[in-house]
This record gives sequence, C-alpha cells and structure tokens, in this order.
Amino acid sequence: MSDSTDPKTRLIAAALMHVPFDGWSETSFRAAAADAGLTLPEARALCPRGAVDLALAFHAQGDAAMLVRLAQSDLGALRYSDRVAFAIRTRLELVEHDKEAVRRGVTLFALPLHAADGAKALWQTADAIWTALGDTSDDLNWYTKRATLSGVYSATVLYWLGDQSMGHGASWAFLDRRIDDVMQIERAKKALRDSKILGPLMAGPDWLAARIKAPGAAPADLPGRWRR
Repeated sequence: MSDSTDPKTRLIAAALMHVPFDGWSETSFRAAAADAGLTLPEARALCPRGAVDLALAFHAQGDAAMLVRLAQSDLGALRYSDRVAFAIRTRLELVEHDKEAVRRGVTLFALPLHAADGAKALWQTADAIWTALGDTSDDLNWYTKRATLSGVYSATVLYWLGDQSMGHGASWAFLDRRIDDVMQIERAKKALRDSKILGPLMAGPDWLAARIKAPGAAPADLPGRWRR
C-alpha cells in the first residue's frame, strides 16, 4: 500500500490489492477504504460513485504517469508515428504490474451503464497523448486524430491483455501494424488531395472541415467552458 499523504492515491493503491479478486466493486471499494485508513464517508467524498469513480481515478493516474515519462523522454529523433507508438507503449508498460486491474476495468466499462465513462476516459488518454506530442490542430483534425488514436489504443489494450509473449513483443508488433494501417490511410488522403483530377473534389469537404473548431478554439468574447 502506498505511504502517500494524498488520500485518493492511498485509496487507489489499496484497491489494487483487492481488484484482481473482487473487481472494481463495492466489496473492493470498502476494503480499500479500510486499508487506506479512511472512513467510508471519507472515501465516498473522494469517489461519490464508489468503485466506478475509483476505477476512473486509477485510469487518470496512469495517464498522469505517462505524461511525466514522456516529458522525460527524448522523442526528437523519432518519426511522428514512432512517437505515437512510444506513447501508447509507455502508457501500457506503466501499468504492466496492474494488468489484472486494467482487465477488470475494461470489463466494468464494457457494461452499458458505464460505457460513457469508459469512452470518456479513453478519449482523455488519446487527448493527453496528442497534447504531449505537441499537436496544434484546431479544426476537424483535432477530433479525427483523437478518434483514430482511441481506436488504435483500445485495440492494442485488448490485444495486450491476452498477450503472453516475452516482454509483450507481440503487442508492440500489433501496435506497429495498427499505426501503419492509419498511416496508409493518411497517405491515401494526401494522394487524393494531390491528384489533379480528384483533388478539386476535396475543396468542399476541406472548407467544411476548416470551419469545425476544437474545444477552446472559439473566440474569447463568446460564452464557453472554463478548463483548467
């Protein structure tokens, strides 16, 4: 169990001792609260929905650890696609010892009741990766990049959960293939735009795409949402 003074960090660390056996459940949540030295009302104040919020906190903790590792890494010599692969691999390697907790989380967020929470957490991971890699897109590309990466990441997670190869080598090969598939699509789109015959047909869709703005890109004098 973690000796951190942060109660939520202690709660997550305590839960990881129970989740492999009881899943992200009320049983695990209560046991984690007791192990972390928290009363149940104190634990509820940190995670109002109990185990669901605790599972989301565990996921967010993994994202935060990934960002720290990426900030410490020299990615300048890598191709952009390799940077993306490195980020996803880093994210999974950081929770390698808690693989069963990840598996239980996937099961939890596959339930219709919690599917929206799972999709939001997945999107936040994709957004964290693109932001860390310096993505500056502010139009439709902002959305398509994160949607595509969400698909690549989720597929890799499912493969990784069942991977028994040495050092998860099969998972990293799978990840490389998925990213190569995406790059082939991007190359096809570029070839279409460069085509003298088909290129003009893209003018309309490109114009429309440029009108779509990423969150936070709206003019400052319009009402919007405050973000930290």
